[in-house]
Amino acid sequence: MSTTYAANKTLPLRVEIVRQFKRRRTMVMFGLMLALPWILVIAFKVGPQSNNPGNALRISDLASAGALNFAAFSLSVSVFLLVVAVALFCGDTVASEANWSSLRYLLAAPVPRDRLLRQKLIVAMGYAAAAVISMPLMALLAGTLAFGWDDIQVPGTGETIPAMDALPRFAIVIGYALVCQLVTGALAFLLSTMTDSPLGAVGGAVGLWIVCQILQAVEALGVIREFLPTFWNNAWLDAIAPEPDYSGMAKGVAISITYAALLIALSFRRFRHKDVVS
Repeated sequence: MSTTYAANKTLPLRVEIVRQFKRRRTMVMFGLMLALPWILVIAFKVGPQSNNPGNALRISDLASAGALNFAAFSLSVSVFLLVVAVALFCGDTVASEANWSSLRYLLAAPVPRDRLLRQKLIVAMGYAAAAVISMPLMALLAGTLAFGWDDIQVPGTGETIPAMDALPRFAIVIGYALVCQLVTGALAFLLSTMTDSPLGAVGGAVGLWIVCQILQAVEALGVIREFLPTFWNNAWLDAIAPEPDYSGMAKGVAISITYAALLIALSFRRFRHKDVVS
């Protein structure tokens, strides 16, 4: 009985999801994400407490004031880890196949190039999103068990916002943190289509993030800094202010989506014409 070849049935998502899930780096990265909040809890429990908790205005001083404050602090100190996680999931996906000399066999299946890239991008972004979301959610759980569920105290002013009013805002904050990582993921994915070295793709994306962080500290660049993909990363702090301001987050979303769309489009354009020999 003959079977008809259908391009849209090659490399099903479930196959790629399982393949990526079984990778050791997936287990290690999710382990780090889920363990970090508990490590921070231990640090706060073991370390010395603030001498003036009533006047504590920094986000680190307010971390033990409740679950929401602890989750906000965890998110603020884990930005680099989130960048590494997203770069790892997105930068390793195509380059690792080339490194293992299995990419040409996938294309010989035959899996259309655009479909192969799309399936890998969906799965990579899915795991990256799960990693970014899992950390603050675990921080909420750890913070609730360690410090209780209380109203959130605002860094800088010490004002309080009812927990039930702040919770929807924190959901927006998590979503914004995810969008901010789109540029890192898209660049890592582009580099993954350009090199046979997963480490090169991951390192290139992380390196760009570091360079942007340095450039945005150069005040002489003026308004140019606002177009850097990392400039608005901390705009989520405005969402947990007594009077929330989402204008900075809106700019951050626009810049992140624009850069990510261009980088992903370039990834597909380049991969269509790439001479795959590994």
